[in-house]
Amino acid sequence: QVQLVESGGGLVQAGGSLRLSCAASGSIFSINDMGWYRQPPGKQRELVATITSDGRTNYADSVKGRFTISRDNAKNTVYLQMNSLKPEDTAVYYCNAEVGRGWGRFYDYWGQGTQVTVSS
Repeated sequence: QVQLVESGGGLVQAGGSLRLSCAASGSIFSINDMGWYRQPPGKQRELVATITSDGRTNYADSVKGRFTISRDNAKNTVYLQMNSLKPEDTAVYYCNAEVGRGWGRFYDYWGQGTQVTVSS
């Protein structure tokens, strides 16, 4: 059993900041990539940012320069620092982790999502 629990979402004005956290727990041998995805209202889920186990990052063009992804391997936690938020950032944000369960087998796990709403 693996669970991903997100926190830090909420309502913020345009130009403001939020920091999302996602902690993985359960039967975890290792974690490879972790990431954040989002689903705006009426749209498909899209990639926001990913980070490898050794800290290499990748960002969607729409958030490059505004968002920063990081992780704490000791805590099995991934973070998303969101600055200069825009109304178009409004979405449900989901964390993702590629979790090793042993025997060289990895599986993708998803959090339940946290709502981020940017006003004006």
